Amino acid sequence: MNPREYIDFLGIIEKNKCNTRHSWTSSGRRESVAEHSWRLSVMAMLCADEYPDLDINKLIKMCLIHDFGEAVTGDIPSFLKTDSHEKEEEKAIKELLSKLPDSYREEFTALFEEMNALETPEAKLYKALDNMEAVVSHNEAPISTWIPDEYRMNLTYGEDKAQWSPWTRALREQLKEDSLKKIEESKEK
Repeated sequence: MNPREYIDFLGIIEKNKCNTRHSWTSSGRRESVAEHSWRLSVMAMLCADEYPDLDINKLIKMCLIHDFGEAVTGDIPSFLKTDSHEKEEEKAIKELLSKLPDSYREEFTALFEEMNALETPEAKLYKALDNMEAVVSHNEAPISTWIPDEYRMNLTYGEDKAQWSPWTRALREQLKEDSLKKIEESKEK
């Protein structure tokens, strides 16, 4: 990849630093897509001891690229996302990847296909962590940023994706306990 192509691609995905998500930070500002992807990648990296047979580098790559399309489309919260939105994001991903040299385009295309199929342990863990990162973020954010549906969603979001392994089930259960505690504490104030 020549320096111009490299810089141009970085300029496109830089938009994920600007595009905000529905989630808020603990300081009370909207979280960027890039911040979500960064922490998701850290979450994946810290799973290496729990999953010694998984390809953690592949998992981290999945986490880093999973929201590339949102550099073009922006973030749409999962509870508002339609099939049309999904298709628009897939198209944006294909367009972005077409700007990369063949080796990266082929690797990242294969990773996106694997992630969408949710059949490999890496893809299942990526998706479980992706959902749970949102719950962690909501639990850290001021409860005043929660919309009414989040009182229910924070207790159930990603539960289905966490079922594939004992460790992700335990993590999801701990997040549910944290959410319940946050909700209860907010009632006391």
